[in-house]
Amino acid sequence: MSSVVRGVRSLVARFSRSRFFRRVGPTVMPPLERGIARITGGRVQMSGLLVPSLVLHTVGAKSGLERETPLMYCPEPNGRMLVTGSNFARDTHPAWTANLLAHRTASVTVHGRTIPVTATLIGDDEREAVWRYIERQWPGYRGYERAAGRVLRIFRLIPLADSTR
Repeated sequence: MSSVVRGVRSLVARFSRSRFFRRVGPTVMPPLERGIARITGGRVQMSGLLVPSLVLHTVGAKSGLERETPLMYCPEPNGRMLVTGSNFARDTHPAWTANLLAHRTASVTVHGRTIPVTATLIGDDEREAVWRYIERQWPGYRGYERAAGRVLRIFRLIPLADSTR
């Protein structure tokens, strides 16, 4: 990752952890993300201009209805992706995490391409190493966990073609 990208991400990360952003972000960001996705046919996400982003397609844990959630992700080798249920540092887990706990199979759309995945909740044995990996790409991101006052759920999304490994 270039030093320019790292510097921009650091500034954006600091802003995204501010009280102001945590207060207005949940109201402003989802409609903006949906609008940009609609205009570009899903090929561009606004947050994806600065960080890797995807749209997670799940089945509702309670409703059974299809759900779509734009998320930032942290790419891993072999096309795997890490997603974190920060929920703008709120004290509750986002609904999409309950959906993945109830239904491990899902799909993601990245740059207009839909990929079927299997979701695995990161266990305590791997948690610290995964946080270090995430924070190399998104400095200070664990601050959301401290601000939320809860243990954030982190999932590894494994493309189905790779799920046997």
